Order: sequence, then structure tokens, then C-alpha cells
Amino acid sequence: MKRFLLLFLLALLPFTAQAFWGGASAGKSAHGLDEILVAQLPPEGRATLALIKQGGPFPFPRDGIVFGNYEQRLPARARGYYHEYTIPTPGVHHRGARRLISGGRGGEYWYTADHYRSFRRVRE
Repeated sequence: MKRFLLLFLLALLPFTAQAFWGGASAGKSAHGLDEILVAQLPPEGRATLALIKQGGPFPFPRDGIVFGNYEQRLPARARGYYHEYTIPTPGVHHRGARRLISGGRGGEYWYTADHYRSFRRVRE
């Protein structure tokens, strides 16, 4: 019984570690990108999403500009499909690295915490 319990706990270790250190996601999107639930966004990310949905006003002049997807980490779409918004980072006195990207007419959202190196699809 002890051996079974030990094996069981060892099998759970990767999932537990991932959740503990914040790597847990809501799954994968249809495009193979990791997903994140709105509730898992940082509080500033949830506030930015609310501002996007109400149409502003936005705290940064570049909020709402076209995001070119030059890194090609999001699904390929026509220019103008994506727009980017800053998620303020506490203690940082510039725009920081965190962004929300909206797609289409606000029906899709992606979160990046590392200035476009990786994206997670926001699931509501």
C-alpha cells in the first residue's frame, strides 16, 4: 500500500509543481496555444480586459494600436485583425512586458507576460 501511495504521489508531482508555480493553464486552444482563464489573469489583466470591453479610456497612448503579429505566434490573420493593450505591471514605471491582444471585434483575447515571446488564449 505504501508503495502504491508513493507511486501515485510521484505521478502527481509534475501537475502539482506546475499548478504551484503558476504554470497551470486552462488547456489548449484550437490553434494549439495554451489557454488561461480570465480568473487566472493578474488583477491588472482583468482590469485591462474590462476596459477593452467597455471601449476605454485606456491609460497608455499606444493602447488599441494594431498588433502586427510579426512573431507569427498567433494564428495568421489579415493586418488590422489584432490590437494590443498594455497590462500595467506594479512597480514598473514604463509599459512593461505584459499585454492583452484582442482579435477581430473583441471576441478573442490572448495574454502575454513576456512581450510577445509566448501567448496564452484567454478563455472566459
